Amino acid sequence: MEKHLHIVAFDVPFPVNYGGIIELYYKLVALHAAGVKIHLHCWEYGKSEQPSLNQYCEQVHYYQRQVGHKGFSFSTPYIVASRCCPELRENLLKDEHPILLEGIHCTSFIDDERFAGRKIVLRLHNVEYKYYQQLYRCSNNASFLKKLYYYYESQLLKKYEAKVAKKLPVVALCEEDAKVYKDEFGARDVKTVPVFIPCNSVKSEEGIGCFCLYHGNLSVSENEQAVSWLLKNVFHELPVHFIIAGKDPSVELTQLANSYDNACLIPNPSDEELQDLIQKAQVNVVPSFNNTGVKLKLLNSLVNGRHCVANDAAVKGTGLDACCHIGSDAVAFQHLISELFYKPFTDDEIKLRTHLLDYRYNNQKNAQKLIECLW
Repeated sequence: MEKHLHIVAFDVPFPVNYGGIIELYYKLVALHAAGVKIHLHCWEYGKSEQPSLNQYCEQVHYYQRQVGHKGFSFSTPYIVASRCCPELRENLLKDEHPILLEGIHCTSFIDDERFAGRKIVLRLHNVEYKYYQQLYRCSNNASFLKKLYYYYESQLLKKYEAKVAKKLPVVALCEEDAKVYKDEFGARDVKTVPVFIPCNSVKSEEGIGCFCLYHGNLSVSENEQAVSWLLKNVFHELPVHFIIAGKDPSVELTQLANSYDNACLIPNPSDEELQDLIQKAQVNVVPSFNNTGVKLKLLNSLVNGRHCVANDAAVKGTGLDACCHIGSDAVAFQHLISELFYKPFTDDEIKLRTHLLDYRYNNQKNAQKLIECLW
């Protein structure tokens, strides 16, 4: 019997140019390979329709997100209210297929009585209220209005997530997020299925690269803070070349990077360009100031890159500590990078990564786990 599934995504999952989209896109690929007939619903803002998604989906529906004041609500988090759409509800009600909601962002219709008794599962990408709390704390260079938005959104999200946790089955990315939903919100039905990653085989190359790399969505304040910290506290005294690559860097971040002779910023690289940079780097640096969710940039670095230097917040809950070199502060990062920059990356390290990644992040196995949660 064919399995049909509605997936409601917070963004168009292609091109694969930032963390949450990586997880979403490769989940589509894995579920399609497992025989699931996918009916994809996604919000279009800043991206056009993507014909390449049709190879994995039976249907792809695009909806216009209500950005700015049109999506504002005093009672509902903006990330939810701006994705409220009557057309989505009507499309979902045309059949009785189960529904997978990708992120708390996509839950605006769950109080609609017409969905009573329908199998709806929330794929939790983050404990969002904690994520927005940390965005608030990280946004020292942001405007007053943006800081106020982060603070207010975190307050709304805490109440909203507590309500949703009692209403829907939840499939978290990691045990830490699952524990918050159980202990803090009283969720009764919480399972964990690890993130889906770009490939099931490690593509890291042996030998030595010629630069250090940080990659990420540079429009996110947490990532901007990480780059600023690396430039000012780590690479300012290191005689190595440092490349920063990612989506939509601010003018301020671009100017900061340009003020360092050993730094180079590459804005909006294609997926192919980014993977090439990750593979050619000698050291991928992954500091994080946010301990929620799973850092897809860490997994991408381990699958495709050589040495990886991270901090505790970046590796927490991943089970991949043994693959990384952990530094607790800027001095530790400097020492690790200096030590690793001329150290060849070996086949033994590739074998260790292969073993650990296959144990926890095998897309085929995790697709079956997710299917069991839905049927």
